[in-house]
Amino acid sequence: MTTRIGVVTFPGTLDDQDALRAVRIAGAEPVSLWHRDKDLHQVDAVVLAGGFSYGDYLRAGAISRFSPVMESLIEQAKAGMPVLGICNGFQILTEAHLLPGAMLRNNHLHFICRDQKLRVENAGTAWTSDYSAGQEISVPLKNMDGRYTADERTLDELEAEGRVAFRYLDGNPNGSLRDIAGITNAAGNIVGLMPHPEHAVEPLIGTGRTDGLGFFTSIIKKLVNA
Repeated sequence: MTTRIGVVTFPGTLDDQDALRAVRIAGAEPVSLWHRDKDLHQVDAVVLAGGFSYGDYLRAGAISRFSPVMESLIEQAKAGMPVLGICNGFQILTEAHLLPGAMLRNNHLHFICRDQKLRVENAGTAWTSDYSAGQEISVPLKNMDGRYTADERTLDELEAEGRVAFRYLDGNPNGSLRDIAGITNAAGNIVGLMPHPEHAVEPLIGTGRTDGLGFFTSIIKKLVNA
């Protein structure tokens, strides 16, 4: 049976087509999900793609968090469905309290767009099993509100429980606390990160490397072997 991975589109989502293509390249069936439709259409996992949903009014992801699709997604994610939030998707996951912390304006107050080196800290999640802990990868980064923040207690808990999934290398691009680029929930089915792995799945686009493809092959293997 073919693995079906949904990609949600909100008003202002920019990278849904890239995410759908990444799913297809990895070998799964991509399924487009519209934010006003509560039905997840029997997908096995969901990607919240990057962009500027609702123009980032109020706060990045704050309005999208209340879209009808999120009602179903929150319920299913809490029940174990794998969910990946990329950039704006990560922001939405924090607004929905599926992941702790919040995303603030970059500390230099500028939009940033560049190839970004990351270190894989947790290779045990549903989305990172095709990587090795300590592995260094390079994927594009593009954001304005990418500074991850949380209180010290939460940060300490993330560190102690191994829930920091990725860290920035070769300089912190946005002031994220403890160089955190991505985190996971305790169960490992929900992952959020600011950089864009869907832009690094083909040698002819993005970084010219395929370092991001492992996110999508990881989840396929996880679902096939479940």
